[in-house]
Amino acid sequence: MKSIIQRVATGPDLSKDIDFEEAKSGMQAILRGEIDDVQSAIFLIALRMKRETMEENEGILAAILAESDKQTVNVKDLVDLGDPYSGYNRSIPISSFLPAVLAELGLPTVIHGLDAVTPKFGLTHRHIAQALGLSVDHSTADAKARLEDTSIGWSYIDQASYCKGLHNMVSLRDRVIKRTVINTVETLIGPLRGKKTHSILGYVHKPYPPIYADLVKASGMDTALLIRGVEGGVIPSLRQKGLMISYESNVEKSRVDIEPASLGIEQDMRAISFPAELNVQNDIPALAEYTVRLGKAALSGEKGMFYDGLVLSASLIMWHTKKSDSLVEAAELVRAALDSKKVLERLK
Repeated sequence: MKSIIQRVATGPDLSKDIDFEEAKSGMQAILRGEIDDVQSAIFLIALRMKRETMEENEGILAAILAESDKQTVNVKDLVDLGDPYSGYNRSIPISSFLPAVLAELGLPTVIHGLDAVTPKFGLTHRHIAQALGLSVDHSTADAKARLEDTSIGWSYIDQASYCKGLHNMVSLRDRVIKRTVINTVETLIGPLRGKKTHSILGYVHKPYPPIYADLVKASGMDTALLIRGVEGGVIPSLRQKGLMISYESNVEKSRVDIEPASLGIEQDMRAISFPAELNVQNDIPALAEYTVRLGKAALSGEKGMFYDGLVLSASLIMWHTKKSDSLVEAAELVRAALDSKKVLERLK
């Protein structure tokens, strides 16, 4: 680690890149608690300041994969939803209810995260699962069983359950304050894998799709769908045209402008804002309860922004995984599932 830091932390002009094996072994040592917090923080900050290479990104991801508990799920297609772990701090995370919708449509889905982490410390999927009264501490074996149970077909799994070493770094990451390479790769761990695994990721900044596509391949997942979503999540804007890019392995197969109106979605706002009287600094439980009320209403067929957000995002995933020949056909299937109210039975 001393040698690595001497090279990566030498300023904007003299810092040197490290190779895959060095990035992997350095990160594994950190995950195992063999490196003190000061050196661990310098390692992460210096990589970010000089800008991580693809080889370094892949080495960091490989280290985390090596230290993670993984399970193979006996399903043909598994959807892995990789929403940002730091959560949402401006808008309601509609995606918390997406796994149950996809499960009803024949796509077992796993969503993962943690309680709170820098930089947003926002409303997370764990908070919403807790508000639903669900267990948030499933082991990977428990989550596998839920995914294979056709009456459920989805699961939340917490980082603490599948990669304890990484979860132990939350406090250090909070003290570092800024995003690091961990924020980039942690949504790509995929602790549960089907016969074919589809990574669904949100992004904001334009350079990220090919980076994520390479990391999805490096992680061993089969396909990737990159959606330019609200707050970097997997739900696109409900008001304006967006973009999604579909990859098989790391080869771009389709680049599609998402036009909500073409799927019968007409909204004046891009997302559901938090109520003015609630914020993530003081009101996480209340925001989670508010989200659950809206989500259950949408799963009962109540039309509105939440319903439309589920229709839009689920349609993209159905199209990407080849469960539908067109987005229009996919939207019809999603609406039929929501209007049947059967999705509500999967919230268990």
